Amino acid sequence: MEVLRAAVVHGHEHLGRAEVRVSSGRIESIQSLAFGAPEPEIDYLAPGFIDWQVNGRDELDLWTIAKRGDSNSFERMDRDQSMSGVTSWLPTLVSAPRSDYEEALRHLDQWRDRSNGRVIGVHLEGPFLGDAPGAHRRDSIVAADRAWVDQLPDVVRVVTIAAENEGVVDCLESLTSRGVRVSIGHSRPDRRQFEAVVEGGATSVTHLFNAMSGLDHRHPGLAAWALLEDRLWCGLIADGVHVAPELISLAFRLAPDRVTLVTDSVGWRVDGSRTQLVDGAPRLSDGTLAGSALNMDEAIRTCVESGVPWPIAIDAATVNVAAFLGLDDRGRIEVGRRADFVAFDSNREMIGVWSLGERVR
Repeated sequence: MEVLRAAVVHGHEHLGRAEVRVSSGRIESIQSLAFGAPEPEIDYLAPGFIDWQVNGRDELDLWTIAKRGDSNSFERMDRDQSMSGVTSWLPTLVSAPRSDYEEALRHLDQWRDRSNGRVIGVHLEGPFLGDAPGAHRRDSIVAADRAWVDQLPDVVRVVTIAAENEGVVDCLESLTSRGVRVSIGHSRPDRRQFEAVVEGGATSVTHLFNAMSGLDHRHPGLAAWALLEDRLWCGLIADGVHVAPELISLAFRLAPDRVTLVTDSVGWRVDGSRTQLVDGAPRLSDGTLAGSALNMDEAIRTCVESGVPWPIAIDAATVNVAAFLGLDDRGRIEVGRRADFVAFDSNREMIGVWSLGERVR
């Protein structure tokens, strides 16, 4: 049995010093440390991070790995995620020809089953996108197809769609009835289209402010409507490049309990083209942002530097994401949940990671 002593951080607050006992990969007990007890070995203990948008990392591109069935590279990616504090994640497939998906999803389903629960499903970011394609290939973006959606395997956990894409409302019923989370992204809808997909069951927006209509003072768009709609979670790339610090602060002021941090990390190549890091973010040759080179602890730090209280930023990478994805076995430090932890020192620098009670960093 492993025993960790630290100040526990989650739920918008420091819960005080506690002794957390772990057995068989789960939290067995949590006891407050009495006054006068020995100082904890760890300054702060938070739940393991959950990232619902991961496209690649360093030289590893997820689409390439999945199509080739390269299990060794995928296992390396999974290890790298854990080392960065991400103990649960969604491999993300961007828009591609529909004929490519079947084999890629089959491999990802197999690898999910071997990941000890760290891989919680797949996020399909497309191909049913709209008028804000960003770095997605235009020729891979197509009209929504209910028959194709109906045959998606249960490894699919999140699908990003554009509210203006013809046919998406019909697809929502198929997705939500199976527990798939639908997120609105790469989209410039009108108000009627936005309301239709929210009423149809969409529960999130993908990378708030990026690749969507925004905050024009006379013509509010998807970003404004999402921040004001209590039924929607708001994914956010907090690398200081995709979203300015002032708008990171604004998002948390308007929706502190609904922001879900994502890295949207990518490999060095996107769709076969090598990206260039400009001001710390990958870009295509035409300057288009193409995901990030972000780690989740860096995203939390960027939020804090933007004026967000540290416990609230921690929740955006843990508690909020678990709630969005419907995960009741992780995301909080509570008895019975997975023993997935991230440890921090007194300067709030990450110093340790546990997955199912096993220290991996």
